[in-house]
Amino acid sequence: MKHRMPSIHVAPSPLHGLGVFTTSNIPVKSVIEICPIIFLPEQDIPTLQNTVLNDYYFEWGKDAKTGAIALGYGSIYNHSFQPNACYDIDMDNNRLYILAYRNITPGEEITINYNGDPVDQHPVWFKT
Repeated sequence: MKHRMPSIHVAPSPLHGLGVFTTSNIPVKSVIEICPIIFLPEQDIPTLQNTVLNDYYFEWGKDAKTGAIALGYGSIYNHSFQPNACYDIDMDNNRLYILAYRNITPGEEITINYNGDPVDQHPVWFKT
């Protein structure tokens, strides 16, 4: 099973640090990446929140008290309130799916809304 499209890569981002970009067209609803995760138990979250990794983990579990670090490029996608991709959490199989929310063209940075819903405009925990 292919876990990452060969047309995506990490490069410097005008949004923040590094980002994920594409060199080919990605049609809407396409799977961009299937990211395995490293599960973080609830007792590790307070410690994690005091590290640089705080901005790279996903809330996990039905009550969002645990966490997950997405492998592959999963924890590198930057936030946007006008994202071109979204993510879907698969807790049963410990995977995070990155999906095209709209058609994405070559050279575009692939972004997701960190709130989970592509149209959610609630503030995030950092300055945008």
